[in-house]
Amino acid sequence: MPIKSDERRLYEAVASLECQRCGASGTQVAHSNQLRDGKGRGIKAYPWRVAALCVACHADIDSGARLSKEERREAWDEAHRKTLGELFARGLVRPV
Repeated sequence: MPIKSDERRLYEAVASLECQRCGASGTQVAHSNQLRDGKGRGIKAYPWRVAALCVACHADIDSGARLSKEERREAWDEAHRKTLGELFARGLVRPV
């Protein structure tokens, strides 16, 4: 399914941020892996359930053996909250 233009703008804004876990530049749009966020087998989470993460942090949270499941969930949730905060603070998204 093609990405809608509003989703594309959101993803571009997220990717423009530094990593919301370690502060590195060169981030990716990391989607939630949690069922509560719409994730399913072969289905990405809701478009707004994203976080700006560098490649290393994204891998660490998605499949990192160094973190427990709970630690990965907490790390992603914190990065998601920070991502949304930065998007609003920088005026990259606005309330409707």
